[in-house]
Amino acid sequence: MVYLRLVKWTKLFRKVRLVHSKRNTSLVQIVMKTINSKDLMEAGVHYGYSRTRRHPTATPFIYGTKDKVDIIDIDKTIPQIEAAANFLKGLGASGKTVLFVGVKPESRAVVQEIASLLHQPSVSERWIGGILTNFGEIKRRINKLEDMREKMASGELQKFTKKEQLLMAREQERLTKYFGGLVGVTKLPDAVVVIDSKKEHIAIAEARKSNIPVIAIGNTDCSTRGIDYPIVANDGSASSIAAILGILKDAFQQ
Repeated sequence: MVYLRLVKWTKLFRKVRLVHSKRNTSLVQIVMKTINSKDLMEAGVHYGYSRTRRHPTATPFIYGTKDKVDIIDIDKTIPQIEAAANFLKGLGASGKTVLFVGVKPESRAVVQEIASLLHQPSVSERWIGGILTNFGEIKRRINKLEDMREKMASGELQKFTKKEQLLMAREQERLTKYFGGLVGVTKLPDAVVVIDSKKEHIAIAEARKSNIPVIAIGNTDCSTRGIDYPIVANDGSASSIAAILGILKDAFQQ
Protein backbone atom coordinates (compact mmCIF):
# COMPACT_ATOMS: atom_id res chain seq x y z
CA MET A 1 0.00 0.00 0.00
CA VAL A 2 2.84 2.37 0.80
CA TYR A 3 4.43 1.85 -2.60
CA LEU A 4 1.11 2.35 -4.38
CA ARG A 5 0.72 5.65 -2.57
CA LEU A 6 4.24 6.64 -3.65
CA VAL A 7 3.39 5.91 -7.27
CA LYS A 8 0.26 8.03 -6.91
CA TRP A 9 2.26 10.92 -5.44
CA THR A 10 4.86 10.67 -8.22
CA LYS A 11 2.12 11.33 -10.74
CA LEU A 12 0.89 14.21 -8.60
CA PHE A 13 4.32 15.84 -8.55
CA ARG A 14 4.41 15.66 -12.36
CA LYS A 15 1.16 17.61 -12.36
CA VAL A 16 2.71 20.10 -9.97
CA ARG A 17 5.57 20.83 -12.38
CA LEU A 18 3.02 21.35 -15.16
CA VAL A 19 0.94 23.69 -13.02
CA HIS A 20 4.04 25.57 -11.92
CA SER A 21 4.97 26.21 -15.53
CA LYS A 22 1.58 27.92 -15.88
CA ARG A 23 2.41 30.11 -12.87
CA ASN A 24 -0.48 28.74 -10.82
CA THR A 25 1.00 28.15 -7.36
CA SER A 26 -2.17 27.21 -5.46
CA LEU A 27 -1.98 23.51 -6.31
CA VAL A 28 1.78 23.53 -5.73
CA GLN A 29 1.30 24.82 -2.21
CA ILE A 30 -1.30 22.17 -1.44
CA VAL A 31 0.79 19.29 -2.74
CA MET A 32 3.96 20.45 -1.00
CA LYS A 33 2.11 20.15 2.30
CA THR A 34 1.25 16.52 1.58
CA ILE A 35 2.91 14.20 4.07
CA ASN A 36 5.50 12.06 2.33
CA SER A 37 5.45 8.43 3.48
CA LYS A 38 8.93 7.83 2.08
CA ASP A 39 10.35 10.60 4.28
CA LEU A 40 8.58 9.15 7.30
CA MET A 41 9.97 5.70 6.60
CA GLU A 42 13.48 7.07 6.19
CA ALA A 43 13.05 8.73 9.60
CA GLY A 44 12.12 5.35 11.08
CA VAL A 45 8.55 6.29 11.98
CA HIS A 46 7.36 2.77 11.09
CA TYR A 47 9.53 0.90 13.60
CA GLY A 48 7.48 -0.53 16.45
CA TYR A 49 8.49 -2.53 19.49
CA SER A 50 8.55 -6.29 19.93
CA ARG A 51 5.28 -8.09 19.42
CA THR A 52 5.20 -9.16 23.07
CA ARG A 53 4.98 -5.49 24.12
CA ARG A 54 2.12 -4.66 21.76
CA HIS A 55 -0.87 -2.92 23.29
CA PRO A 56 -4.21 -4.25 21.95
CA THR A 57 -5.32 -0.80 20.76
CA ALA A 58 -2.25 -0.59 18.51
CA THR A 59 -3.09 -3.81 16.64
CA PRO A 60 -5.13 -2.12 13.85
CA PHE A 61 -2.10 0.04 13.02
CA ILE A 62 0.35 -2.84 12.57
CA TYR A 63 1.39 -3.63 9.00
CA GLY A 64 3.21 -6.82 9.94
CA THR A 65 5.90 -8.34 12.12
CA LYS A 66 9.52 -8.94 11.15
CA ASP A 67 11.99 -10.73 13.40
CA LYS A 68 9.39 -10.47 16.19
CA VAL A 69 9.32 -6.67 15.84
CA ASP A 70 6.09 -4.94 14.84
CA ILE A 71 6.11 -2.74 11.73
CA ILE A 72 3.70 0.18 11.86
CA ASP A 73 1.48 0.80 8.83
CA ILE A 74 2.52 4.26 7.61
CA ASP A 75 -0.66 4.54 5.55
CA LYS A 76 -2.63 4.50 8.80
CA THR A 77 -0.28 6.82 10.65
CA ILE A 78 -0.47 9.54 8.01
CA PRO A 79 -4.21 10.28 8.52
CA GLN A 80 -3.52 10.52 12.26
CA ILE A 81 -0.75 13.06 11.66
CA GLU A 82 -3.00 14.98 9.27
CA ALA A 83 -5.82 15.13 11.83
CA ALA A 84 -3.46 16.42 14.51
CA ALA A 85 -1.90 18.92 12.08
CA ASN A 86 -5.29 20.31 11.06
CA PHE A 87 -6.24 20.72 14.71
CA LEU A 88 -2.99 22.55 15.48
CA LYS A 89 -3.40 24.72 12.40
CA GLY A 90 -6.65 26.03 13.87
CA LEU A 91 -5.03 26.68 17.22
CA GLY A 92 -2.11 28.51 15.63
CA ALA A 93 -4.43 30.71 13.58
CA SER A 94 -6.32 31.63 16.76
CA GLY A 95 -3.20 32.44 18.75
CA LYS A 96 -3.74 29.59 21.20
CA THR A 97 -1.15 28.04 23.51
CA VAL A 98 0.20 24.50 23.07
CA LEU A 99 2.29 22.72 25.70
CA PHE A 100 4.90 20.29 24.34
CA VAL A 101 5.86 17.41 26.65
CA GLY A 102 8.73 15.00 26.05
CA VAL A 103 11.15 14.07 28.80
CA LYS A 104 12.78 10.94 27.38
CA PRO A 105 16.34 11.49 26.10
CA GLU A 106 15.33 10.86 22.48
CA SER A 107 12.71 13.63 22.55
CA ARG A 108 14.15 16.22 24.94
CA ALA A 109 16.22 18.28 22.50
CA VAL A 110 13.59 18.11 19.74
CA VAL A 111 10.79 19.20 22.06
CA GLN A 112 12.84 22.11 23.38
CA GLU A 113 13.73 23.25 19.86
CA ILE A 114 10.21 22.99 18.42
CA ALA A 115 8.63 24.74 21.41
CA SER A 116 11.25 27.49 21.22
CA LEU A 117 10.70 28.04 17.49
CA LEU A 118 6.96 28.32 18.06
CA HIS A 119 7.36 30.41 21.25
CA GLN A 120 5.33 27.82 23.12
CA PRO A 121 5.86 26.27 26.57
CA SER A 122 7.49 22.89 27.10
CA VAL A 123 8.31 20.29 29.72
CA SER A 124 11.44 18.33 28.81
CA GLU A 125 13.04 17.28 32.09
CA ARG A 126 10.38 15.78 34.33
CA TRP A 127 6.64 16.12 34.57
CA ILE A 128 5.90 17.69 37.95
CA GLY A 129 2.55 16.51 39.22
CA GLY A 130 0.00 19.31 39.23
CA ILE A 131 1.28 21.31 36.27
CA LEU A 132 -2.25 21.24 34.87
CA THR A 133 -4.42 20.25 37.82
CA ASN A 134 -2.71 22.51 40.38
CA PHE A 135 -1.61 25.30 38.10
CA GLY A 136 -1.89 27.94 40.82
CA GLU A 137 0.96 26.40 42.81
CA ILE A 138 3.04 25.80 39.68
CA LYS A 139 2.52 29.43 38.67
CA ARG A 140 3.96 30.56 41.99
CA ARG A 141 7.12 28.58 41.27
CA ILE A 142 7.34 30.07 37.79
CA ASN A 143 6.93 33.56 39.26
CA LYS A 144 9.69 32.81 41.77
CA LEU A 145 12.02 31.79 38.96
CA GLU A 146 11.21 34.93 36.98
CA ASP A 147 11.79 37.07 40.06
CA MET A 148 15.17 35.45 40.75
CA ARG A 149 16.24 36.00 37.14
CA GLU A 150 15.29 39.67 37.31
CA LYS A 151 17.15 40.21 40.57
CA MET A 152 20.24 38.48 39.23
CA ALA A 153 20.18 40.52 36.03
CA SER A 154 19.82 43.77 37.98
CA GLY A 155 22.64 42.88 40.38
CA GLU A 156 20.32 42.98 43.36
CA LEU A 157 21.66 39.64 44.63
CA GLN A 158 25.10 41.17 45.17
CA LYS A 159 24.01 42.46 48.55
CA PHE A 160 23.82 38.90 49.89
CA THR A 161 26.76 36.89 51.21
CA LYS A 162 28.57 34.49 48.89
CA LYS A 163 27.01 31.53 50.66
CA GLU A 164 23.52 32.98 50.25
CA GLN A 165 24.21 33.75 46.60
CA LEU A 166 25.38 30.17 46.07
CA LEU A 167 22.20 28.77 47.63
CA MET A 168 20.04 31.08 45.52
CA ALA A 169 21.97 30.13 42.38
CA ARG A 170 21.34 26.46 43.10
CA GLU A 171 17.65 27.16 43.67
CA GLN A 172 17.44 29.07 40.42
CA GLU A 173 19.16 26.20 38.59
CA ARG A 174 16.67 23.71 40.03
CA LEU A 175 13.68 25.86 39.12
CA THR A 176 15.05 26.45 35.63
CA LYS A 177 15.52 22.72 35.09
CA TYR A 178 11.89 21.88 35.86
CA PHE A 179 10.02 25.09 35.09
CA GLY A 180 12.25 26.99 32.65
CA GLY A 181 10.13 25.87 29.70
CA LEU A 182 7.01 27.29 31.36
CA VAL A 183 8.30 30.82 31.93
CA GLY A 184 5.79 33.32 30.58
CA VAL A 185 2.81 30.97 30.89
CA THR A 186 -0.10 32.71 32.61
CA LYS A 187 -2.90 30.22 32.03
CA LEU A 188 -3.57 26.59 31.20
CA PRO A 189 -2.62 25.59 27.65
CA ASP A 190 -5.27 25.05 25.00
CA ALA A 191 -3.73 21.72 23.94
CA VAL A 192 -0.94 19.36 24.92
CA VAL A 193 1.42 17.51 22.58
CA VAL A 194 2.96 14.46 24.26
CA ILE A 195 5.80 12.20 23.21
CA ASP A 196 5.31 8.61 24.47
CA SER A 197 1.78 8.42 25.87
CA LYS A 198 2.74 5.46 28.07
CA LYS A 199 5.59 7.24 29.82
CA GLU A 200 3.67 10.50 30.13
CA HIS A 201 0.40 8.96 31.33
CA ILE A 202 0.25 11.37 34.28
CA ALA A 203 0.44 14.38 31.97
CA ILE A 204 -2.33 12.89 29.82
CA ALA A 205 -4.47 12.14 32.87
CA GLU A 206 -4.09 15.73 34.08
CA ALA A 207 -4.98 17.07 30.63
CA ARG A 208 -8.10 14.93 30.48
CA LYS A 209 -9.13 16.04 33.97
CA SER A 210 -8.62 19.66 32.88
CA ASN A 211 -10.55 19.12 29.61
CA ILE A 212 -7.48 19.93 27.52
CA PRO A 213 -7.19 18.17 24.12
CA VAL A 214 -4.23 15.83 23.78
CA ILE A 215 -2.08 14.96 20.78
CA ALA A 216 0.13 12.00 21.64
CA ILE A 217 2.80 10.13 19.71
CA GLY A 218 2.89 6.58 21.01
CA ASN A 219 4.62 3.42 19.85
CA THR A 220 3.02 -0.01 19.64
CA ASP A 221 3.23 -0.46 23.42
CA CYS A 222 0.96 2.55 24.04
CA SER A 223 -2.80 2.75 24.42
CA THR A 224 -4.73 5.06 22.12
CA ARG A 225 -7.70 5.25 24.50
CA GLY A 226 -8.57 8.61 25.97
CA ILE A 227 -6.37 10.51 23.52
CA ASP A 228 -8.04 13.03 21.24
CA TYR A 229 -5.41 12.80 18.49
CA PRO A 230 -3.33 9.63 18.84
CA ILE A 231 -0.40 9.11 16.45
CA VAL A 232 0.85 5.51 16.36
CA ALA A 233 4.52 5.88 15.47
CA ASN A 234 8.04 5.26 16.68
CA ASP A 235 8.49 7.33 19.84
CA GLY A 236 11.94 6.00 20.66
CA SER A 237 13.90 7.62 17.85
CA ALA A 238 14.96 11.27 17.68
CA SER A 239 14.63 11.26 13.87
CA SER A 240 11.11 9.85 14.01
CA ILE A 241 10.01 12.33 16.66
CA ALA A 242 11.61 15.22 14.77
CA ALA A 243 9.88 14.22 11.52
CA ILE A 244 6.42 14.22 13.09
CA LEU A 245 6.91 17.31 15.24
CA GLY A 246 8.28 19.11 12.19
CA ILE A 247 4.99 18.51 10.38
CA LEU A 248 2.98 19.64 13.40
CA LYS A 249 5.17 22.74 13.75
CA ASP A 250 4.59 23.74 10.14
CA ALA A 251 0.84 23.28 10.58
CA PHE A 252 0.78 25.45 13.70
CA GLN A 253 2.73 28.19 11.91
CA GLN A 254 0.46 28.32 8.82
